[in-house]
Amino acid sequence: MNPVKLVGIGFLILVIILAGYQATYVVNPGFRGVEVTLGKVSDAFKPEGFGTKQPFITHIIPVLVRQQTRGLPAECYSSDLQQVNFQLRVLYRIPESSVVRIYRQYAGDPFDSLIAPRIQEALKEVTALQSAEQIVKQREGIKVRALKTAREKVGDVLVIEDLVLENITLSRELEAAIESKMVQEQEAAKARFTQQKAEIEANTAIIRAKGEAEAIRVRGDALRDNPNLIQLQIVEKWDGKAPLVVGGSGHDGGSANILLPLAPVQGMTSGASPTRK
Repeated sequence: MNPVKLVGIGFLILVIILAGYQATYVVNPGFRGVEVTLGKVSDAFKPEGFGTKQPFITHIIPVLVRQQTRGLPAECYSSDLQQVNFQLRVLYRIPESSVVRIYRQYAGDPFDSLIAPRIQEALKEVTALQSAEQIVKQREGIKVRALKTAREKVGDVLVIEDLVLENITLSRELEAAIESKMVQEQEAAKARFTQQKAEIEANTAIIRAKGEAEAIRVRGDALRDNPNLIQLQIVEKWDGKAPLVVGGSGHDGGSANILLPLAPVQGMTSGASPTRK
């Protein structure tokens, strides 16, 4: 066979193979494809999976739609003109409805062109209304307000899932001043607690004393109004031993009764009389 024909056949086969390769595409999971034909962008994105296109003149540009995480530093100033440095983590994603729009209207990484400057702007607006001490104490509130403001600025082009404040850095002098103030506040709170505790204990003692005095008064009134109550208490407290009653006459002609216990007297035994000296 003529060598020229062989070269021609080989070239034709190569062109067919390249055309077949160029006529197909694959969009990987987590991506969407933007179809560009001779510089013209298609209005609809290509879903993930296998597809065909015009060879050599059409290209499929993959765009990631999964959630992504990027670090971002931010330098802000508080309402008392103190410099506050933030280290952020931004969680975001590109919605399917914005895949073609972002490719058409924005160059480069959409995070750098859309999200980063708006988050920094939102954070500066929020921190400008708070003192440096408030920023440190209310970091969760700062994050919530900054996230809300950033979402309003970005709109529906991108979705900002969350904003994480990893670190807040102040000047050494300001950190020392805030720490000293917090220590003083803790000591003042401890002193207030001690004072309140002492007041509660004093009030409790007064209430207890008033209760005891009232109980004594009630008991005295009861004894005065009912003398038999004393005999009732004696009976209730009697231990079961019969007392020895000795009668005698007083100088006024009346009799006096003396109660002596029946327990054995020391030095005397049962059935024996005491020894007379």
